[in-house]
Amino acid sequence: MKNVLITGGDGQLGSCFKKIAQNYKTLDCSFKSASTLDICDNVALKKVFAEENFDWVINCAAYTNVEKAEAEQEKAFKINAEAVKNLAETCRISGAKLIHFSTDYVFDGQARKPYSETNKTNPINVYGASKLKGEKYIEETLTAYFIFRTSWLYSEFGHNFYKTILRKIDEKAELNITSSQLGTPTNANDLADFVLRLIASEETKYGLYHYSNAGQGTWYDFAKAILEFTGNSEEIKLQKSDNFKTLAARPAYSVLDKTRCKKNFDITIQNWEKSLENLINAKAS
Repeated sequence: MKNVLITGGDGQLGSCFKKIAQNYKTLDCSFKSASTLDICDNVALKKVFAEENFDWVINCAAYTNVEKAEAEQEKAFKINAEAVKNLAETCRISGAKLIHFSTDYVFDGQARKPYSETNKTNPINVYGASKLKGEKYIEETLTAYFIFRTSWLYSEFGHNFYKTILRKIDEKAELNITSSQLGTPTNANDLADFVLRLIASEETKYGLYHYSNAGQGTWYDFAKAILEFTGNSEEIKLQKSDNFKTLAARPAYSVLDKTRCKKNFDITIQNWEKSLENLINAKAS
C-alpha cells in the first residue's frame, strides 16, 4: 500500500482524484483541502509530513484564476511558486516523490506546431510566469518528481469553461465565444486517472512531461462540441467573437506535444472531443 497526500483536494483536479482514487486499491490517498492544509504555511506542511509517512505527494493546490492573477501577482507567485518550493523541500527531506501540474501558458503562443518539453518557455501573463517559476523550484530541489504541463482543464467539478457553457445553456443565453486561441481542452478525469495509474505502476521515468487530450480546437470549437453532445446546437445561438477583451494576454497557440509522455509510459491518449462526449453521456445516464 502506498501512502499518497493530495493537496488542493477540494478543487477541480483534486475532486477528480477523489472520484477516481476509489478504483486504485493499492493507494491510500489522504486529501487535504485549502482549509485543512495551506501549502503556503511551512509549519503546517511539516506537521502533516511528521504525522504520516507519505510515499507520494500530488499537488493539486494552485492559483488558477488567469484574469485575477494580473492584479494579484504577489498572491499568484506565493501559491504557484513559493509554496511549491516549500513543498518540494519538504518532499526532499521526507523522501516523498512529488507530482505537480503546470500549464501550456508557460509558452508565448508564437509556435505553429505542438510545443515539446524542450521548446523555449516565454510566458505572456502572470499566471504562466508563476507556474513556470514553480516548475524551476521543483527541478532545482528534487530528482524524484513528475511535472505535467496540461491545458484547458475541465470536468464536472469546480469552475471551468465546460460548466460555464452548461450554465449558459440552462439560462438559454446567446453564446459569443472566441476562436482566436488554438489549444486542447483536457478532461481532468483523464489526467487524474493517468497519474494514479502511473503511481500504481511504480514508474520511475521522472521529469517534465506534457499531458493533454489529443487533437486541437478553439474555445469556439469547444463550446460547439458541448452544444452538440448535449443536444442543444439548435436551441442555443452560438457565434464567434474574436474581439473578446481579457486582462491577461493569452497564447494564440498552445497545443502540447505528448510524444514523450506516450512513448515513456506506453499510453494512448483519447481525443478531446471523444473524452468530452463520454463525460456528457456519463452525466446524462
